[in-house]
Amino acid sequence: MASATGRELSNPPSDGISNLRFSNHSDHLLVSSWDKSVRLYDASANVLRGEFMHSGPVLDCCFHDDSSGFSAAADNTVRRLLFSSNKEDILGRHDAAVRCIEYSYAAGQLITGSWDKTLKCWDPRGASAQDRTLVGTYPQPERVYSLSLVGHRLVVATAGRHVNIYDLRNMSQPEQRRESSLKYQTRSVRCYPNGTGYALSSVEGRVAMEFFDLSEASQAKKYAFKCHRKSEAGRDIVYPVNAIAFHPIYGTFATGGCDGYVNVWDGNNKKRLYQYSKYPTSIAALSFSRDGRLLAVASSYTFEEGPKAHEQDAIFARSVNEIEVKPKPKVYANPPA
Repeated sequence: MASATGRELSNPPSDGISNLRFSNHSDHLLVSSWDKSVRLYDASANVLRGEFMHSGPVLDCCFHDDSSGFSAAADNTVRRLLFSSNKEDILGRHDAAVRCIEYSYAAGQLITGSWDKTLKCWDPRGASAQDRTLVGTYPQPERVYSLSLVGHRLVVATAGRHVNIYDLRNMSQPEQRRESSLKYQTRSVRCYPNGTGYALSSVEGRVAMEFFDLSEASQAKKYAFKCHRKSEAGRDIVYPVNAIAFHPIYGTFATGGCDGYVNVWDGNNKKRLYQYSKYPTSIAALSFSRDGRLLAVASSYTFEEGPKAHEQDAIFARSVNEIEVKPKPKVYANPPA
């Protein structure tokens, strides 16, 4: 157990970690992997509570509540996982791998995004018959790479640098259709906890800070910044930014890159607050616990350089100190009288 990186959880997945998420109700952590499993951990007790095997790699997972969750798999299925009985059922299917999954507490619906270039909404309370659980199918301009929700707002990032913004109460068409302000492929999109916009990261070591409000004043606040890069022998080495996670209390956020680093940023003041010690390999996913006291880190090679010998896949749960995530007050050269 290296305290610099946090406590390493026992019984990690045996292949690449596609995502991990803390519950909204406890320190339970759900982890999806290319080893065809979804694992449920108690992160503070370091105990594996359950494991669900699928017939293909699992590309994403999310909680419904503390007794159940959902998974998105490369075998085109969307599954519901019941933790107490270790049972699962198939809610429905896409026509290609299901890349992302989010549960909306506001709408009581499950949203899935697939490489079949569609978004689907499901009512998990419906009977297990697929036609009764599917609420709607919404075509997207390209394969879906990342989804994020805040309140009734849904942000969908696809291949081809498209970004669609929906109101879950009216899914007939996007509220806004945008293009990513970054020139390269999108890796992750995450909404600000305060609901005013979203952060979007790319494969080319950059993050864009965007705002929903289309007024000139709001759009003037948007910006992008470089991160997860290094200079070596006069050359800039640039790494994909795979993960973004917002702190639930302070609204600051962590990014994880293929350089093995986790950085914490204050988006309002455009400052880096902290950089954690380097992890063994690429950061594949990040999640803060509901109270912001724990940060789960997936250290897992994401094959950005193709097949090669790499460190074992690992999950670290690290305690978060306030100094690492709390915005620093602005210091004025001449304090106002």
